[in-house]
Amino acid sequence: MTKTRAATLLALLAVLAAALLPAPAAQAASVQEVTGFGPNPGALRMYRYVPDGLPAGRPVVVALHGCSQNAPGYGTQSGWTELANRWGFSVVLPGQTTANNISSCFDWFQSGDIARGQGEAASIMQMVDRQLADTGADRSRVYVTGLSAGGGMTSVMMAAYPDRFAAGGVVAGLPYGCAQAAGSPYTCMYVGASQSAKQWGDRVRAAAPAGYAGPWPRLTVFQGTADYTVKPVNMTDLVAQWTNVQGTDQTADAEDTVGGYPHKVYKNGAGATVAETYSITGMGHGQPVDPGTGPGQCGTAAPYVLAVNLCAAYQLGHAWGLG
Repeated sequence: MTKTRAATLLALLAVLAAALLPAPAAQAASVQEVTGFGPNPGALRMYRYVPDGLPAGRPVVVALHGCSQNAPGYGTQSGWTELANRWGFSVVLPGQTTANNISSCFDWFQSGDIARGQGEAASIMQMVDRQLADTGADRSRVYVTGLSAGGGMTSVMMAAYPDRFAAGGVVAGLPYGCAQAAGSPYTCMYVGASQSAKQWGDRVRAAAPAGYAGPWPRLTVFQGTADYTVKPVNMTDLVAQWTNVQGTDQTADAEDTVGGYPHKVYKNGAGATVAETYSITGMGHGQPVDPGTGPGQCGTAAPYVLAVNLCAAYQLGHAWGLG
């Protein structure tokens, strides 16, 4: 065989081999950092997750990590990116820096970071605006949730921007203005603050835009009964705060169990749910997840992300009508 014929044969074999090989798999969406997202008085970082092919008009979930965590990790471990793929919405993942807080905690206790138009709260809102502009998302279907310090910052966003969020999910977090009411963030976390329901509600009303009278975001709280970092009294105070804002009492209108855990629902005079709680029996400080492939399962166990057979992200997304 001549060298020319041999070269021709090898070229034909290469073409046939390439035709038989499977095509490269399409790259799935991943968490991406966004820079230059707007004025950033809180000096935070913006990450986001947008499923491939997401159409305009879909909801946005803002998910805030806890202390010692990072934004991409929390978005994945909590189950939010998984559910975004399943149900079709995008996720904004604000990231704290050690320059702001040595433990990477959002500063839910600093007066300069919890007021409308200021500090970290304003930076998070800038991220939401950038996400709305980039994805054409539904402005009426923006939700916020977070763990621990992220839960405290969730309360901040609900209070300072009640006109921008349809609902919020606080996981092992604190009521708005708790550090100021207790005189210290640690007293708030470990003991709680002595406030009446009206005093709690007044703190939210003072944070909202002047003259704002509603609608107010719906609240959901997840709290471990064995949480010694953020004591369960904070869930009681959150309910007192937000039922007062919503103009109803602190007596549950319905009680059942979800995943074997006590679940309470609080409704207004029109019968609409304004607050609900999940008391996770025996759980310590962390985000509840339920790893697996079942329809109600999501999340991956990690430090402060606890496998307890109930996925908080799923329960929130289902209540918010995301899927």
